Amino acid sequence: MTSAGLSGSAQSAWQQRLFEELARGGDLLCLKVLGQRFVVRWGPAVTWQQRATMSLAWARCISSSPEPLLPPEPMEPTGGSQFTASVTCASMKFGDGSFHIGTASFEELAENLTSRLTVSAILANAGELTMLHACGVADPATGAVVALVAKSGTGKTTAASVLARTYGYITDETVAVAWDGSVVPYPKPLSVKQEASAPKRQIGPDEFGLQPAPAMPFIQSIVLLNRVQGAIPVAPALERVPLAEALLALIPESSSQAEFVDPLQSLCRLIESVGGVWQVTYSEAADLPAVLEPLFRLQATSKSEWEPAAEEVARRGPIPAGSIRRRVSRDAVKIGGDLLVMLDNEIVRLTGIGPAVWDACAGPVGLDDVMDHVGKVHGEPEGYRAAVATAVEHLIAKSVLERGEK
Repeated sequence: MTSAGLSGSAQSAWQQRLFEELARGGDLLCLKVLGQRFVVRWGPAVTWQQRATMSLAWARCISSSPEPLLPPEPMEPTGGSQFTASVTCASMKFGDGSFHIGTASFEELAENLTSRLTVSAILANAGELTMLHACGVADPATGAVVALVAKSGTGKTTAASVLARTYGYITDETVAVAWDGSVVPYPKPLSVKQEASAPKRQIGPDEFGLQPAPAMPFIQSIVLLNRVQGAIPVAPALERVPLAEALLALIPESSSQAEFVDPLQSLCRLIESVGGVWQVTYSEAADLPAVLEPLFRLQATSKSEWEPAAEEVARRGPIPAGSIRRRVSRDAVKIGGDLLVMLDNEIVRLTGIGPAVWDACAGPVGLDDVMDHVGKVHGEPEGYRAAVATAVEHLIAKSVLERGEK
């Protein structure tokens, strides 16, 4: 009899028994990834030794939840997808919560699984956690976390493997920060490069001898990694990053930040709470522990350098022919004399007369009105009207402003 032929408590009991049998046989890998529950069910081509390898690699993410979460049977192996697995997530953001993976080799399956779990957990937490593409390590005594933000392939995993021999290993992939500053650990396997075109090897933090994450980690510092490669190593150096540059650097290296109601403002508040963003320039990962050591201690809260500039989105009618107004943006903040506007797919930084042009276009206005406003703010030197007209055309092209059809 199949589960479809059962109902109520009988079906629940049957699923619980099947779950326990599969778990005892090593067919299930039960994980917690960024606070989300996942269960992986291996296909028949994955050997006992390979399953044991993956259990060890993911040991720090093992979930002990007694509630059964049973994935469907993995898809049948084919010539190009001999190694298979199915995955179920408890989140309600994924329809039935399941997906399948099929690859030509076990190494590809292991790398693909890591990527799919990470992406699925990020999507499930969108709009709830600030998620930085970073490695994270924590002071084992205090729980203070330093997040080291960088693009893929520029040193995060190497930095984590060096620093986490002294500090607690939080993650080599995504530092997830809650509204109160607490950090959700993601001590996944480290994804280590091999020869060109080969899948990254998934190596558990225990195999590297990395320290465990402390019980209550919280964000203390955010650092941009600037690794300089060359014949002559550079001396490690630490410097503060101006707020506008920090936002422009962090947004592309964050996940689902645009899902927040106020994506730029929330990131500004986080940066302010940790005393600003730093950049470390270095050549050798071995130099990082000494140069970063001060950042595990309490930083002075930075003075507020920004103010919200986003508008309340009311019902907007059509634009009168030839008039100009702002497009609806996701968020906007003023930092000094600059304005950062977040659109759907990018951030536009307005400098010089740009902020005054944007201010003038809160509602539908004519070009002459924009010129008059900018003249009041910046003066009226020779040629300023042509400069304003050029700026308006540029901002229309960047989708910051829009013009009514004639």
